[in-house]
Amino acid sequence: MLATEKPRHDHRWLVAAGLIPILLCLMFTLLEARQMVKRQLTLTSSMLMSQAENISDRARVMTASLQEFKNHRCADIKDELREYGSLQPYFRSVGLVQDDNVTCSSSFGERQDSIEDIIHRPLPPDHKDLWSLSVAGTRGVNNRPAVLFMHEDRDGFASYALVDGQYLIDFIWAAGMRHNYDISMKFGDGFAMFSGVPATRQHDKKWGNFTLNTHSERYAITLNVTSSRSELFNNWRQVLFSLMPMALILSLLFVALTSNWLKRKGSFRDEIRRGIARNEFSVHYQPVFNLQTQKYSGAEALLRWQRPDGHWVRPDVFISAAESEGMIVPLTRHLLEMVIRDTAGWQLDPGFHISVNLAADHLQHDDFLADIRAFAAGMDHLKPTITLELTERSLINEDRMVAQRLAELRREGINIAIDDFGTGHCALSYLQTFPLDYLKIDRGFVNTIESVDGETPVLDAIISLADKLALKVVAEGVENEMQLRYLQNHGVTFIQGYYFARPMDSAALSEWLQQHNGTVPQATPAG
Repeated sequence: MLATEKPRHDHRWLVAAGLIPILLCLMFTLLEARQMVKRQLTLTSSMLMSQAENISDRARVMTASLQEFKNHRCADIKDELREYGSLQPYFRSVGLVQDDNVTCSSSFGERQDSIEDIIHRPLPPDHKDLWSLSVAGTRGVNNRPAVLFMHEDRDGFASYALVDGQYLIDFIWAAGMRHNYDISMKFGDGFAMFSGVPATRQHDKKWGNFTLNTHSERYAITLNVTSSRSELFNNWRQVLFSLMPMALILSLLFVALTSNWLKRKGSFRDEIRRGIARNEFSVHYQPVFNLQTQKYSGAEALLRWQRPDGHWVRPDVFISAAESEGMIVPLTRHLLEMVIRDTAGWQLDPGFHISVNLAADHLQHDDFLADIRAFAAGMDHLKPTITLELTERSLINEDRMVAQRLAELRREGINIAIDDFGTGHCALSYLQTFPLDYLKIDRGFVNTIESVDGETPVLDAIISLADKLALKVVAEGVENEMQLRYLQNHGVTFIQGYYFARPMDSAALSEWLQQHNGTVPQATPAG
């Protein structure tokens, strides 16, 4: 596939990148709109409850004041009661009650009626002391709600104040009009005073309506405020218009970044293919020193990539890209071909170890055995010992077929090693399940060595484990004599690292081996 040809699923990535910011914006703005509705409900409810409690406070003061008229004749106090009822705001009438019968009032003077006849309903069954009750209407004003406040004593005497409910209804209507709220308020177990037309949305529990129920801490007041669905949508539209431009900008940015990522993704695949065709890849070899024979007994083949502009691409970058883009098998085949080409002119002792790294995908490939056998045939003139280095992840991800393939290659004289042992998630059972010859200790464990006589528990455990499983150990990343002595004291035979040699190209390695094998190795600078 050319770099300019995008897989069909790439378009899905672009669509997803464009939609994600917009969908998140829609979700966030909807949640914010819901919170705005709830905050406004709380504010409205608080304001209404404050007003209702303020009127209740005035009524309580009035009924307390009327207590002084106990045992007074109505003829003596009726004018004063009328003055109280006319000069004080909110009150429809005030009066005195004895045994639930009105004995004197600001509205009807000495006319005696049952308090139940005045409010057109029975009194609460367990009323006593201070109580209040909202009613649908009263005698003389049947079609307008009111709130009755009573102050009773133990002798059956009581004073009352009848608050005109229109004050509350007007306030409720003004508070709910702006946001189209449905509001109901009632005192005690009485009549619920509504704004608007009740029963249209008051009990509508569909999505988008919110109801806040509150109760006064000082009085028997219950308040219900219900928002309309349009309030939510209006708030949502307001927040959405504020944030949508930013979401669109983010959407374009995400699309641009995703497009760039897809191009890079596709270009890496093509660049690797072009790099192979243009011979941009090369192999560097890092010698492995044998402490028993005091000679360099092998080398690891390391793939390197230098671009035409001279820039070196880090191995972890292009190898990871090759694995994710399905190019690791062609790249590994190219490595094997280059090793065969490089070693054509080498002069080495038989049995010299040449190790190459293999990826998990290659182990499962149908041509895996054929590729390795072709590589072994191309190296046959040197009579080397070929070692295949596998990562722990390669063993975990693969199955019995891989174990059978590796066992078959071992029977043909090829060694198997686990590379960077201890850095993956390999279960110990895999060391017995798969046919292995070497463990290569990762440089991270070697770097934990602090002194020749010190202890490194994890490193020591790996060396001990390899010894019990009859596996040879190669220590990577050895950079100083202290590390070398420690590993030598613990029975490690093969050493690889900057202490002896850096990776070098084929010509340099061939010359270097001729100069150094048979001589005492000297450390190279680690910088």
